[in-house]
Amino acid sequence: MSAVELSAVELSAVELSAEPPADELSAIEPPAIEPSAAEPRETLRVLRRAMAAVTASRPGGEARLSLGVRSLDQALGGGLAGGALHEVGPAAPRDGGAATGLATAFAVLALREGRQAVWIRSDFAAAEAGELYGPGLALMGLSLQRLIVLRVPRPRDALWPMEEALQCRAAGAVVTELMGDDGDLTATRRLALAAGAGGGIGLLLRHQPCRAANAATTRWEVASAGGERDGFGGLSRPTFAVSLTKNRHGPTGQWRLSWDHHERAFVTAALPALSLPVAAAPRHRSSRPQPLARTG
Repeated sequence: MSAVELSAVELSAVELSAEPPADELSAIEPPAIEPSAAEPRETLRVLRRAMAAVTASRPGGEARLSLGVRSLDQALGGGLAGGALHEVGPAAPRDGGAATGLATAFAVLALREGRQAVWIRSDFAAAEAGELYGPGLALMGLSLQRLIVLRVPRPRDALWPMEEALQCRAAGAVVTELMGDDGDLTATRRLALAAGAGGGIGLLLRHQPCRAANAATTRWEVASAGGERDGFGGLSRPTFAVSLTKNRHGPTGQWRLSWDHHERAFVTAALPALSLPVAAAPRHRSSRPQPLARTG
C-alpha cells in the first residue's frame, strides 16, 4: 500500500486514523500562589514551582526516545526529546541522502506508539532532490500505511501545515523539508510550542547546511560513512557520521551510528578496516634512521 499524498488545500479535510485523546492541558491547575508571600525571593520560588508543575503535566513534554546508544542517550538527557522540535541537515550538500536517512530513522522511533508520520515537502524540493522512494522508506522501518505525504506549491508554504500537523495528537512525527534558510526564530518557536501541545516530534530536514538561530532543541549535521559488510561482502546497515552541534539538554559531540531496521534502533558503528594491508619494511634497509653525513 502506498503512502497517502495530499495537497495543501486538502489538509483541512485530513483526519489521521488514530483517535486523539482528550486535551489534558485544560485540566491542569497550577498550584495557587499565596498573596502573603511578601519577599520577592519567596514569590519567585513559588512561581518556579508552579511553572515546573505545569511543564511536568504537559502531554509528551517529558517523553524520551531512546536511540539505543548509551553515550548518545546520556548526552541527550535520556534520549531524543519528545514533544519538541529538532533540526537535521547535511554536513555538505552532497550528504543530503544521509540527512534524509537520519530523519527517517528518527521518525520511525517516534511511531512506536502506533501514531502516524506526516512528511511535508514543496514541489521545488521534490524536483531538486527527487521523490521519496517507498521501498527504501519501508526498509528503514517506516511503513507506508502510516505515512501521509503533503505537497505544497512553494517552500514558504510548508511551515503552516507543519504547525497544524504537530498539534494533532495522532501525529507521532512531522518531517518538513526546507530548501533555504526558511524557519527563523519566531517561526520555529511556534513549531516548538505546537510540538509540545501535540506530543510528537517535529523534524526540520534541511537540504543544505544552515546554522541560523532557531528554537530547535537539537541540531544534527550528518555525513555518509562507510559501513560494515555483510557475510557475502555486500552492503549491510546504513551508517552515518553524526555531529550533534546543538543540544539544550547536555553536551554536544560526534558519533558513528548504524541503523538496525530490524530492532529499530541505532548501534555504534565500528571503524572500517583498511582496504589494503600496510606494506612491511624492506629487509635490506635498516629500521633505525641514519644521520646524514657530508660527503664533500
